[in-house]
Amino acid sequence: MSRTRAAARTTAAVAEVVLAGDLARPSRLTVADLLGWPQHQAEVAFECATSGVQHHRFTGPLLHDVLSAAEPGFDPARRKDRLRFLIAVTGTDGHHSLMSWAEIDPDFGRAPVLLAATIDGSPLDRAGPQLVLPQDRCGARYVSGITAIRVDGGYRSWP
Repeated sequence: MSRTRAAARTTAAVAEVVLAGDLARPSRLTVADLLGWPQHQAEVAFECATSGVQHHRFTGPLLHDVLSAAEPGFDPARRKDRLRFLIAVTGTDGHHSLMSWAEIDPDFGRAPVLLAATIDGSPLDRAGPQLVLPQDRCGARYVSGITAIRVDGGYRSWP
């Protein structure tokens, strides 16, 4: 997304997140949609390279719950197929973050990653949701104003 389109998007009345990739049910979600999911809260402190330690309270659904509802294309014939899936998150400012499905899967890393709909009690409906990784000490994987989340299991295995 170009910087001009990103800037225009943040001035729009309602921000949308595109869920795409290897999903049976790709979709577009707003913060209002995310508020319809069971809400989880995270009190976090993370280091930011430009402004030091940040302290915030976020609420929103678990990323795992939202992406599971979009039905990732896991192959039941392949043992532990979900372990080869990656999740790429993009924000309005062009910031990208990447994680593995195993990090958020309850059978593996079980990380309580949020798609935050509020920060410190304020709704994020105009700015768009924020990716929150409470387990991270550094805030580099926090993505503000999420525009897209891509689930990808289509790459080939290495030899």
